[in-house]
Amino acid sequence: MKIFKNLVLFVALFAILSVNSQQKKYIIHTVAFYNLENLFDTIKGTNNDEEWLPRGTQNWTGRKYKKKLENLSRVISEIGTGENPNNSPTLLGACEVENRRVLEDLVKQPKLNNKDYGIVHFDSPDKRGIDVALLYQKKHFKPTSFVNVPLYIYRNNAAKVTKKETEEVTDDKNEVATDDRVYTRDQLLVTGFLDGEEINIIVNHWPSRSGGEKKSSPFREAAGALNRRIMDSLVKINPNAKIITMGDLNDGAYNASVKKEIGAKLKKTDLKEPRDIYNPFEQMAKDGNASLFYRDAGDIFDQIMISEQFVKPEYDSFRYWKAGIYNKPYLIQTTGQYKGYPLRNSLNEPGFSDHFPVYIYLIKEKK
Repeated sequence: MKIFKNLVLFVALFAILSVNSQQKKYIIHTVAFYNLENLFDTIKGTNNDEEWLPRGTQNWTGRKYKKKLENLSRVISEIGTGENPNNSPTLLGACEVENRRVLEDLVKQPKLNNKDYGIVHFDSPDKRGIDVALLYQKKHFKPTSFVNVPLYIYRNNAAKVTKKETEEVTDDKNEVATDDRVYTRDQLLVTGFLDGEEINIIVNHWPSRSGGEKKSSPFREAAGALNRRIMDSLVKINPNAKIITMGDLNDGAYNASVKKEIGAKLKKTDLKEPRDIYNPFEQMAKDGNASLFYRDAGDIFDQIMISEQFVKPEYDSFRYWKAGIYNKPYLIQTTGQYKGYPLRNSLNEPGFSDHFPVYIYLIKEKK
């Protein structure tokens, strides 16, 4: 009987070891985007930053700035940690940053300092001085080229709107027109190698809905068209180009700027050619998820889209796995009129952001 029991135990143990030996292991990288909501320092710059100075309307002090950095670094350090042992994102697109200095202060925070983030940033023509940027972990990503691509849009592109729409306002309302041009954020294109594999990243912050969604829609449609041209140029150079486009689009996945101009697909099975783009956040929006609340309704303006090369079935190179919105309870307002909204800045105390960060996982089978 004892011999029989030992034999059964041996067979069971061998079966477990055999199964474990057959389990595949993967390299995982988190790619994220986060609207940092008015990450301004307290130093007078050449941009229109008066409200974000110690004597400005926001009463923005050194203490508040330090607290804001601490808050943001906590969030960034935790994005994607549920599935990724590397912890914080390998690649993080960001917007609403005043300058390179605030990014340097951010990556030096104790929760991020050991990640050794590099920075790609350009000053944009937005007169308010809010830019886009890419943070990357130097040990995993090596940039080979980067350029800021300007978006040229003009006031006379706007459609006629009703009085109600004209009165609509948003926080992002300081785009400035000179000679009828609307000066807004450039689109940042970065090409580099992720653990030896070439990928292209476009970071966006499209024109706001200031003045009304309908009136301002042509501006975002122009942004989507520019995004499409950048991606097409990459595919023309390399039909196997891997492309990630991310950002605060100030539009949902269902709007013309995304569906028509970019041509983003709802399902991975809809991708038929190298230029096709998959948007995992469209289904998430259909399921009632939100990265922000706009006019008392939740929506996903923050999106990450990927090209056809990322959704092939083989995992011998980096492929898309799944997407998410990082909306832990501490990031959510718990009381008052805006209960359930992202916990943003107030006049009394810095919050986190009026947007939740979004992310995707890229995985590759270990050899």
